[in-house]
Amino acid sequence: MGSMELPRKVTVYGAKWPGDEDHQRAIRFFKKYVKVCADHDVYGYFKSLATTCFVQPVLVAAAIDYDVVPTRQLGDLTRLVALSVVEQRRVSLGLDPPPTSPIPLPNQPTYDQKRVRELEGGVILIGRHTLKEYLAGLKRGWSGGLEKVDREEELAQELAADGTFDEAEDDKLPVGVITDTEVDPIPTSSRLPPSRNSVLFPPLTPSASPPTSNKALEASRISSLDNTPPFTLPPHPPLLLVPFINHIGFRYIPHMIWSFFNERHKVREGCEAAYALIGGHSRDFRGPETSLTDQGYLPPGAAEELQSLEGVKTVEVQRSPQGGDLDFMLWSERLIAPHSPLGFISDARKSYYSSLPTRLVTARQLARGEREMTKEEVKNPPASEVELRAERLQKELKWRSQEEGWDIVRPGIGISWDERFRGVLKVFETPEGYKDGSAKIDAARG
Repeated sequence: MGSMELPRKVTVYGAKWPGDEDHQRAIRFFKKYVKVCADHDVYGYFKSLATTCFVQPVLVAAAIDYDVVPTRQLGDLTRLVALSVVEQRRVSLGLDPPPTSPIPLPNQPTYDQKRVRELEGGVILIGRHTLKEYLAGLKRGWSGGLEKVDREEELAQELAADGTFDEAEDDKLPVGVITDTEVDPIPTSSRLPPSRNSVLFPPLTPSASPPTSNKALEASRISSLDNTPPFTLPPHPPLLLVPFINHIGFRYIPHMIWSFFNERHKVREGCEAAYALIGGHSRDFRGPETSLTDQGYLPPGAAEELQSLEGVKTVEVQRSPQGGDLDFMLWSERLIAPHSPLGFISDARKSYYSSLPTRLVTARQLARGEREMTKEEVKNPPASEVELRAERLQKELKWRSQEEGWDIVRPGIGISWDERFRGVLKVFETPEGYKDGSAKIDAARG
């Protein structure tokens, strides 16, 4: 690589493992076993990149830079990838300008140059659950519309229309009764005291003919273009599928102990993944072998786990694999089955909505001055109605995001696939010579 050339840059995705509170577990696996390589005497192909140290930063030595994309909840990666695809489509159609840096720098690459560099790099996916979320996001982004969707605004409108915060007829004041302006919970402009600078700065008045809103303009621009999803997809960076599992729960303590004393298997998988990335050898992503691409499957034992934990009858799904690279680490779904969040979400939602009416009555009584605050309320002031609405929005946004994410990664649901992916997606693989050489080294050591 020349002194003026930039290193290859890859993007690392590690989705949250269901049931694990540590959302950085997959990313730490990458940093510990893929970013660096251990025992180069076993993996002789790294001798040219490493010295005599036990741990070698092979990606740095191979001039490969990486960008880690963090996610905190189930489904975050799917939404992030879908949003990125929609932004790419909008830029290509001229709806949005190409993203630029706020501070212009010399020799700054253009948008097209950045896209070329992305294609020369790659995408690292840690674990099967990350592959599920990533392909689901790709399919959603390339199959949906071009509109920018604000999830919080849509959910806020939906929650405002469901009547949870509507007052009962008994709680409303009689006709003609006006509360004191000092206890008005939501002051209006007519009840606010005049500002001292009202003479110097008169209030702004809206024009008689307001301009068209941004949403209307954007809708008209999108309608004038072809909003249908494209029939062919542009080139995509190659994917590196890194094996990763996470043992969570008391039942897997023996597996944790065994894994602690046998980390050589993780080291080997990380070194093989790093070598495949460094070598740059790729092949076409092998899609499903059948035309029924969205039907599910269940590995042995996963159906019983789901039925016993979720308390519902498992849907009828196909028990045979999908085929191709969609069966990557298919057996690991048994480890995910016991960690369904639906039961916890149902209990949390039931507990929250059972206490919400009492909290809402308290907030309205204090706002209207119908009673004084108790000693306990003086120490810990209760939430106002506005705060309760905001709290409910955040809780529902979190619960629905987790439910959506679980529907993507849960056992029994196949990986999302689109026939347009065939021939576009590539996968890094290790050459045959590497596998033969490592087998000879293992035989010599054994």
